[in-house]
Amino acid sequence: MTTTLPIRLPHDGETAGSIHAQGLRTSTTSLRGEGSAHAKAILFGEHAVVYGAPAITIPIHELEAKVRVESAPSGVRIESELFSGDAAVAPANLLPVITAINAALAHVKAPNAALRVQILSAIPHSRGLGSSAAVAAAVARAISNWAGARLETAALYDIVQQAERVAHGNPSGLDSRAVTAEGTIRFDFGAVSPLHIGAPLNFVLADTGIAGSTAEAVGGVRSRRDLDPARMDSLIARLAEIAEGSVADLANGDRPAIGARMQEAHELLNHVGVSSSALNALVDTAHSAGALGAKLTGGGLGGCIIALAQSAEHAEQLAVALRAGGAPRSWTAMVPVA
Repeated sequence: MTTTLPIRLPHDGETAGSIHAQGLRTSTTSLRGEGSAHAKAILFGEHAVVYGAPAITIPIHELEAKVRVESAPSGVRIESELFSGDAAVAPANLLPVITAINAALAHVKAPNAALRVQILSAIPHSRGLGSSAAVAAAVARAISNWAGARLETAALYDIVQQAERVAHGNPSGLDSRAVTAEGTIRFDFGAVSPLHIGAPLNFVLADTGIAGSTAEAVGGVRSRRDLDPARMDSLIARLAEIAEGSVADLANGDRPAIGARMQEAHELLNHVGVSSSALNALVDTAHSAGALGAKLTGGGLGGCIIALAQSAEHAEQLAVALRAGGAPRSWTAMVPVA
């Protein structure tokens, strides 16, 4: 697993006090709080979700963002790979994090609190895996934990969305929901439904090494749709049908059917114009290595692919094959029966 923000967090035995799992803290001389959130991958529905279709996302618990906060003498200090120093002089790419900190402090009614915020994230940036949303969610949970305050689902979503608006402009809310959902979900116009998984599913994520741009990809689809609405609407409608139809396949644990849908979805996304030679090459490598299906995940034009393995053992082999095929990084992930 590759860590993208390698700040070492002290072990529990090194802290001045203990943190309860449900957000309650004991009395300590140095107040601390911890929070985390996981990555996500879109299994089906990329780009179609922009036009009102459902999307299916899976949690990637193997990639996690962790945040620890503690009371400080003054100000807000951020410690991360991207920046370490006073939040007041942080670079623009830290604005989503600062937004999450400010929103979380406002939620716990401590807007002027002085904090040290340590960020450790294994979720790669700009790869369609929900990095910015996961860090924001981890920040919100850590600050609520530090304050000994409950953080309801609606409040957590609101805090993460505030950060996501700074990061992405006009987010659908999919990432904000997906990085805090414990299982696979169907996201439709903001409404979230947990999905049943009938058999364990072993996936491999492989990075092209190229940063994706959701805004650029979405804008390109919109431009092509303006030029040829009939063709693009047909492609988008089929992507929506694949996403909707996958619900039953997931419930039945039908791996071959899920894989076939992944393969068709990637072909459609390629026709929509959001794939790339690097993504296509990794998809081809995955199929050659025995994947049941493989596709890009997220906005495209870079980022990652996701491949469905035949078993946990095959997932490890597939991850090696994808690295040999050009992916600088790959990760395995398992979605259990639910």
